[in-house]
Amino acid sequence: MARTVPPKEKLMMTRLQNKISLLATAAILAGVSTFALAQEPNKVLATVDGTEITQKDLDQASADLDPQISQLPEDQRRLAALAAIIDIKSFATKAEAEKLDETAEFKSRMDFLKERALHNEYFKQQIVDKITDADVRARYDKEIAAMPAENEVRARHILVKTKEEAEAIIKQLDSGANFEEIAKTKSTDGSAAQGGDLGYFGQGQMVPEFDKAANELEIGKYTKVPVQTQFGFHVIKLEDKRAKQPPAFDQVKEQVKSMVIRERYMDLIKKERASLKIVYADPEVEKAFKAATEAQK
Repeated sequence: MARTVPPKEKLMMTRLQNKISLLATAAILAGVSTFALAQEPNKVLATVDGTEITQKDLDQASADLDPQISQLPEDQRRLAALAAIIDIKSFATKAEAEKLDETAEFKSRMDFLKERALHNEYFKQQIVDKITDADVRARYDKEIAAMPAENEVRARHILVKTKEEAEAIIKQLDSGANFEEIAKTKSTDGSAAQGGDLGYFGQGQMVPEFDKAANELEIGKYTKVPVQTQFGFHVIKLEDKRAKQPPAFDQVKEQVKSMVIRERYMDLIKKERASLKIVYADPEVEKAFKAATEAQK
């Protein structure tokens, strides 16, 4: 008797089969010379037992490739997609010959895949495609306006192992020695090559002892006593203070767009669920589902 495969195990097997097929294809194509494939959507690239494979089919398959395959150079990735389509059609033909597409289990799975594809298409058309750069910019401006006012400082430091070394360096500075030059020759920190320059940082970005000492300094001044942290002993010089600069729009545009997408998706889902008549057979399931839904808000 055939063993019934649990859903979780079945999903793992499917993913493994897909990965094996695609990784095998990648290995084959790794040494293949690349060439430009056609870009016209209806261009026929190959036929499998009389069934045409077009550029459109290739583009659709490329979108579903394993992440490892998607990291290949474009031409190799497209060749991998073409090979994957041919392999899929080969197995699909065999499966149909054995009437695997007529089983209740297969039909149930196809119903779900159809609904999921329709869900994704509706999501794309109703939300993603309607978001403009102006929408994203407005959300960015709203986030920036809500940010609390913060200051940040720019500092240099010289890090040494002992308090005695740090005190000796402070004496050199008191005698007119150049902070940057000493940092380059004596600091054990990775910033030594830049003269100890740590760039700008806000409160809480450094360990507390360092943070406190840097923020208490006046611009152009350095600490007159060594500052001890778990890393050693620091001599710190404050270079500048300014209001903390928000991230540039282009730098965070995609993250902000994701926020807009999520918010609009949740709004649409809330509206759609309100229009449905949902009956829960188990009160505990209803309770858990509603709690999870509230947590998403």
